[in-house]
Amino acid sequence: MGLASWLIVKGLPLVPKAIVGRVASRYVAGANLDAALATVEKLAGEGAMATLDLLGEEVHDQARATAAVAEYERMLDAIAARALPSNVSIKLSLLGLKIDESFCRGNVERLVAAAGRHGNFVRIDMEDASTTDATLRIYRDVQARHRNLGVVFQAYMRRTLRDIEELPRQSANVRLCKGIYVEPRAVAWKGHETVRLNYLQALEKLFTRGVYVGIATHDEHLVCGAVALADRLGIGPERYEIQMLLGVEPELRRILLAGGHRLRVYVPYGRDWYPYSVRRLRENPEVAKHVLKAMFRGA
Repeated sequence: MGLASWLIVKGLPLVPKAIVGRVASRYVAGANLDAALATVEKLAGEGAMATLDLLGEEVHDQARATAAVAEYERMLDAIAARALPSNVSIKLSLLGLKIDESFCRGNVERLVAAAGRHGNFVRIDMEDASTTDATLRIYRDVQARHRNLGVVFQAYMRRTLRDIEELPRQSANVRLCKGIYVEPRAVAWKGHETVRLNYLQALEKLFTRGVYVGIATHDEHLVCGAVALADRLGIGPERYEIQMLLGVEPELRRILLAGGHRLRVYVPYGRDWYPYSVRRLRENPEVAKHVLKAMFRGA
């Protein structure tokens, strides 16, 4: 990381919100559902699938969680009405996990049932380590009754290889990512190459267990390793897809699509764009260069 990027990342709380917003417009589809659907339609024109995500987390008010569920139901209805190649991703802390686990489970089941009526699919995002056990409990419980539900594993978590062993035997569907939350060494592997190694180990274990995998990474080393692993194990293209974030590595996205790979783009939207954008900027310090350029141009 260059000195300028490092300084911007460390000083993000001091950067005017308007400037962060200018850069964030690459990574967030907009503030409302119509803007997000327009982005999904554009991606579909490129041959890419999508997963829509309503931004927001750490909700401690039941009314707000219920409103989020209603917005997801609108989302699923709109996807079906427009016949878009998109599913949805949910964060349990937005749906009330920090309020009451049973309340959150009910919200998840409501959304999974709504998706099922449209022949669609719901992905539970993984959050920080304090939520992992509850997330997997809810996933296993609801997935046993509704097979259109998937979950996320983070390769930097030390527990991931063990958690793969406990996946359901039928219809398991996992997005595998590196992980972005700051976790203590006791629970998360540290070091770029170490996380890469555990990512490929986890991917091999998922493949050999017959799990459908969303290979979520912009790391070309991992993309190359994943494709080579699928080839070595005889895993057909119907058994996995590559997943990327909106606005990140669009050239690599186009290269992979041109190569015939199934590819899905994570499309977030909503009024809570600022915390999401700051987290992404911290995750990818090279993007901070765009913040620096925007600051010199003026808000």
